Amino acid sequence: MNLLKVLRRLHFLSDARLLELYPPFWLMRVKVIELSDDWRHVHLRLPLTMISKNMGNSMFGGYQASLSDPIAALACVRVFPGNDVWTRHHELDFVKVGNSDLDLRFDFDADLEQQIRAELAEKGRSTPSFEFAFYRQDGKLCTHVKSTVAIRPEGYIKGSTGAFRVPEQKLARPDGDK
Repeated sequence: MNLLKVLRRLHFLSDARLLELYPPFWLMRVKVIELSDDWRHVHLRLPLTMISKNMGNSMFGGYQASLSDPIAALACVRVFPGNDVWTRHHELDFVKVGNSDLDLRFDFDADLEQQIRAELAEKGRSTPSFEFAFYRQDGKLCTHVKSTVAIRPEGYIKGSTGAFRVPEQKLARPDGDK
């Protein structure tokens, strides 16, 4: 059985604890400092360890990318339930060396939320960009993150002729198997 499915069934665990137990984050020793119930504010700590250090004794950029990649999408899933959400584009700008534990700070801007709601009402989909960052323990900006997510109706598939919803019944495979 899939470990993630098992974890999701443990309703007595908070979102913060589930996030810490998510296997890649658990292996990276991620700690939730603060996580609002609605995911509009997220503060996570990514520790600098023997394993996360690169040859220059600073944080591997891949660790930062792995932690920051799903955050905006997870927040959108909570704020806009009933939609499929995924990261469409993710970029990191390494401003300063990550030579300490790093704090990821994400805040869901209220104006952006209203813009997304308007796009979902008008077009049925939205592709917003979020900007957030990693900060060193001395409080200095380390890495600027820009993450663009796709928010689409559940079952959305984009084909060559546009978008449509997945039908309820299973489609036969081309080889005749069902």
